Amino acid sequence: MKKSFLILIISLFIQGYSQEITHIEPPFWWANMHDTQLQILCYGKNIADYDVQVSKGKILHIRKTENPNYLFILMDIKGLDAGTFDILFLKNNKISHKEVYRLKKRSKNARYRKSFDASDVIYLLMPDRFSNGNPNNDSQVQMVEKANRQFDGGRHGGDIQGIINHLDYLEDLGITALWSTPLLEDNEPIYSYHTYAQSNYYKIDPRYGKNEDYKHLADALHQRNMKLIMDYVTNHWGSKYWMIQDLPTKDWIHYWDNGENGFQRSNYRMTTQFDPNASDSDAKACMDGWFDRSMPDMNLANPLLLKYMTQNAIWWIEYAGLDGLRVDTYSYNDKKAISVWTKAIMDEYPHFNIMGEVWMHNQAQIAYWQKDSPVGAIESYNSYLPTVMDFTLHDAMIRMFNEDEMGWDKGMIRAYDNFSNDFLYANPMNLLVFAGNHDTTRINEYLQGSFEKYKLALTLILTTRGIPQLYYADEIGMRGNKEKNGDGDLRKDFPGGWASDKQNAFKKDGRSPLQNKYFNFSRKLLQWRKHQPLIHSGKLLQFVPVNNMYVYFRMNDTHAIMVIINNSNKAQLVDWKRFKEGIRNAKTGKDIISNKQIDLSKDYKLAGKTAMIIELK
Repeated sequence: MKKSFLILIISLFIQGYSQEITHIEPPFWWANMHDTQLQILCYGKNIADYDVQVSKGKILHIRKTENPNYLFILMDIKGLDAGTFDILFLKNNKISHKEVYRLKKRSKNARYRKSFDASDVIYLLMPDRFSNGNPNNDSQVQMVEKANRQFDGGRHGGDIQGIINHLDYLEDLGITALWSTPLLEDNEPIYSYHTYAQSNYYKIDPRYGKNEDYKHLADALHQRNMKLIMDYVTNHWGSKYWMIQDLPTKDWIHYWDNGENGFQRSNYRMTTQFDPNASDSDAKACMDGWFDRSMPDMNLANPLLLKYMTQNAIWWIEYAGLDGLRVDTYSYNDKKAISVWTKAIMDEYPHFNIMGEVWMHNQAQIAYWQKDSPVGAIESYNSYLPTVMDFTLHDAMIRMFNEDEMGWDKGMIRAYDNFSNDFLYANPMNLLVFAGNHDTTRINEYLQGSFEKYKLALTLILTTRGIPQLYYADEIGMRGNKEKNGDGDLRKDFPGGWASDKQNAFKKDGRSPLQNKYFNFSRKLLQWRKHQPLIHSGKLLQFVPVNNMYVYFRMNDTHAIMVIINNSNKAQLVDWKRFKEGIRNAKTGKDIISNKQIDLSKDYKLAGKTAMIIELK
């Protein structure tokens, strides 16, 4: 009786001094991580007035900032097993509040997870525009923007369940990895569907679903031996983020005193990051300028923020079982800080892969940002970023297939010249190759709706070196022109993703004859590529194009695959003798596109605007 009474008195005493804590982040963590230092952010009214103790582990440092509503607790949790410990908040040596913090058990082999690589084909989709699997979450009371499918810049209702509903479609197509544009909460009043102005880094946007739904998506992919890549944004947050509304420190963001509410737009000149002749003011305007008014530019040089962002990325990898990250606007970040962020993740997961968006139009400038870059080494810079995006190949592709005649710098020489600069890259196999994405006019628009040209473009993307990425609905011939009609035109809804759609292109009998031609060709190449290790890792050997016909090989010491792309309108003889270096002793081969057997001792005339992929024997 006395013991129960004492517990009641202590409980009432603690409640009497209770401190409301509205945020603790990360909300939980894992035992036995490689990095044993855990930073816990605590937020509540005047929480800095309190002292802190923990029941387990060791406090290394408690950081109080100029904002009294924050406490940052840096702990060493080495040796702690999965379970809980108490965080005690004290005033005048008396306990005011207790938070129970949980360390979870890691999944088996979590540290050594296999990430995406050149054996994969990545499918990029925008979840709001792919499929609406749960109409009940289209609009949410706590979210400002409501669903409006009639507005091409509004939210249309696509969600995580919609993606899960169509994983069979992606598996049948031959996709092995899924990259969705961001799914975290974005509470901007307009254009929130793209979700790049995030307002909560620990919460899936409720219009897409719940955190548990995202984990379910990863699990469903893994059951199909497919991978999930998260689109991650380090450079900027959304203006409606709760921390932006009450900054921990003024330098949490790049605040411009001469701007409106700290805003000054970036000059977007990424070359200033490495230009030895650049002015300091221009470099600062790029790196510290805001991407847009609704996207405050984050100061990763702030060590508290850097640790926060590092732990958040690791939290999602561990929680959802992610297989990779794609980092938005990578080269706009503080370059030293982003390299620390990237290395910390790679140290935690040695076999992980991260691809960064470096939207530049020069191979040397793109190569600068890749891990162990010989270009970056000139100034002793290493980003530790394994994969960069081959935007120069995209630049070539949107032009060369419309150039029927080859000039000194036109036609298929554009492809040859692109790959001739591979010496600039530390690892050309870790380049993302693509014909389009969510920010570019669709490839089928550039190709003027020509199915024959699409076959040439897809053949190149799926057989050259690097990691290929497709953009959703390109495989059914979808078109969209950003320059003429804006972003909404290249982000149209996938037909059949909504119950009210008159057409369902997810099904063979729901596609038009032309859409089925696109799909069937795409599926054939994708399913073939999935089982071709030569395409995944073989050396690239290329020959200078002649008469707009480009020939290259993927090969190892004993086997080879020959690719021929005749971009001319005219039929041309293939000079087998010229390509002896790649053909070697092969006498015959099979063209996997036409299923024809090819006799390499006989003349062969390849029709115009036609490609061949020959498995040499």
